[in-house]
Amino acid sequence: MFDAIALNVSNMSAGAALATIGFTMVALPSSVSGVNLVGASLIAFILSIPEIVVYTMMTRRVSRTGGDYIWVSRTYGGLFGSALSFMGYTVETMAYLALIALSAIFAIGSVGLFFYPSSSFSLGLALPGDLAGSTPYVQLVVGALIFAILIGINIFKPKYGYRLVSVLALVGVVAMVVGILALVSAGQTGVANYMNGLSSAVNDPTISYNAVASSYTGSTFNWAGSLFLLPFFAIFVYPWLNAGPAVASEIKGTRAIKWNVPIASFLVMILVTTAFGAMYYAGGFQFVTAALSNPTLVYTYSFNFWTLAMGAVNNTYVAWFLGIGWVLWTLAVLAYGIIVTSRYIFAQAFDRFLPERLATISPRYGSPVVTLLLELVVTVGLVAAGAVLYGGFQSLYAAVIASMIYFFFVGIAAVIHAFRNEKGTSKGILSLSGGLMAIVFAFIVYQFLTNPTIWGTSATALGIPGYEFAYIYVIASFVLGIVIYLASKSYHKNKGINIDLAYKEIPPD
Repeated sequence: MFDAIALNVSNMSAGAALATIGFTMVALPSSVSGVNLVGASLIAFILSIPEIVVYTMMTRRVSRTGGDYIWVSRTYGGLFGSALSFMGYTVETMAYLALIALSAIFAIGSVGLFFYPSSSFSLGLALPGDLAGSTPYVQLVVGALIFAILIGINIFKPKYGYRLVSVLALVGVVAMVVGILALVSAGQTGVANYMNGLSSAVNDPTISYNAVASSYTGSTFNWAGSLFLLPFFAIFVYPWLNAGPAVASEIKGTRAIKWNVPIASFLVMILVTTAFGAMYYAGGFQFVTAALSNPTLVYTYSFNFWTLAMGAVNNTYVAWFLGIGWVLWTLAVLAYGIIVTSRYIFAQAFDRFLPERLATISPRYGSPVVTLLLELVVTVGLVAAGAVLYGGFQSLYAAVIASMIYFFFVGIAAVIHAFRNEKGTSKGILSLSGGLMAIVFAFIVYQFLTNPTIWGTSATALGIPGYEFAYIYVIASFVLGIVIYLASKSYHKNKGINIDLAYKEIPPD
C-alpha cells in the first residue's frame, strides 16, 4: 500500500509544481487577473474526480502491467489503441521526464544560489537556457548524469527502484509539510524580513516587500483567471493517477489496488492547496501574486514556495532541509517515471506491438535492460532539446498535450467498457465518470491549442517555434505507433502469428 501510494504521489509532481508556478505566472497575459492558486487547485481537483473513479474501477477490473494501456488497447483494438497509448503515455512520458530533469537542475541551482548568492555555477543552473548567465550545456550534462544514475539503479538493483521512489517521496512530503509550517509560523513579519533583506543585499528597492505587494491591484479571485490556469495543474498534478494502475500486477493486496489512487489524489490535493494557502497566509495574496508574476524575482532569485519558506524560516538547518527536500521530491518524479514507463513498454512488447526484445528481462539483473537504456537515450535527447535548443523546461510543456488527448480517449474507453461489460449501478457510475472525464480533457486540450506560447514556448530553433517542435513530436509519435503496429503485424503474419488476437483478451498476470 505504502509503495503504491508513494508511486502515485511521485507521479503527481507536487514539489515541481510548487517550484515552477512562477514561470507560468510570468507568462500569463496581463488580461488574466484574479488567479487564485488555492481556488485553481481545488477546481482542478474537483474536475479530476471522474478520472479518479475511472482509474479506481478499471484497475480493480484489469490489474495488469501496463494499466490503462491494456484496457484502452482492448477497447479500441490493436492499431488505434496501441498507437494512442504509445503516443499518449510511453513516448510523452519521456518528454515529461526531460521536463522534470530540467526542473531538478533548476532546483539544485536555486538551492545553491539561495545559500551562495555569488555562485555563478548555481546561477547558470537556475536560469532558463535562453537567458544571459545560464549554462545550458552544463544543465544538459548534469541532467544526463542524474538520469543515468537513476537508470543504473533500476538496471542493476531493480528491487531498490520502488523503495527509492518511496523514500524520496516521503522526504519530499515531510519537507513540504515543514515548509508549510515554516511559512505559517513566520507569518508576514518573516516574509517581509526576508524580502527586505534580499532587497538590501542586492540593492534593488523594487523587490522589497511593500514595493512588490503594492504593485498588484487586481481581485483576489476570478473564475476565468483561475480556470485559465487549469493546464498548469494538468501538466504537473491532478491527471497523473496511472502510476499505481500501471504496476497493478505487482501490487500485493486488493486494498492497495482499490485505494492507492484516491488516497494519493486526496493527499496531494491537501498538500498543494495548503502550500499555496500558506504562501497567501504568510505573504498576503497581493504580495504572492505580484512576486510570482515578477520576472526578476522568478528568474534571478528563483522565487517560489520553497525559496520563500527557506527565507522566511530564518533557520539555516531548516532551510537546508527544505532545499534538500525540494531536490529529492523532484528526483522522486524521475524515479517513478523510469519504473512506470518501462512497464508500459514491457506490456506493449509482450503484445508484440513493440519488438519482443523490449520485454526481455535480464537473467543476471532481473530488469528490462534494453527498455531502460532506450528510456535513457530518448530522455537525454529531449533534455538537450529543452536546455540547449529552446532554453528550459517550459519548452516541453506543449508535449504534454499528448497525454491530455490520451486521457480524453481513456474516458471514452471507460464509457465503452461500461456499456459492454457492466450492469446496474456500476454501469451508470463508470459510464458517467468516463463521459465527464472526456469532457474535462477536451476542454484542457482546447486550452493548450488556444494558448500555445503559454503552455509551450515561442522560442525558435532551426526556424521552428518550441510549441511546434512539441506538436511535431506528438504527431510523429502517433504516426510512428501506427507504422510500428502495421510492421509488426506484417512481420508476425509471415511467421503464422496474428497479433490482433492479443487484443481480444486480457493478458495473463
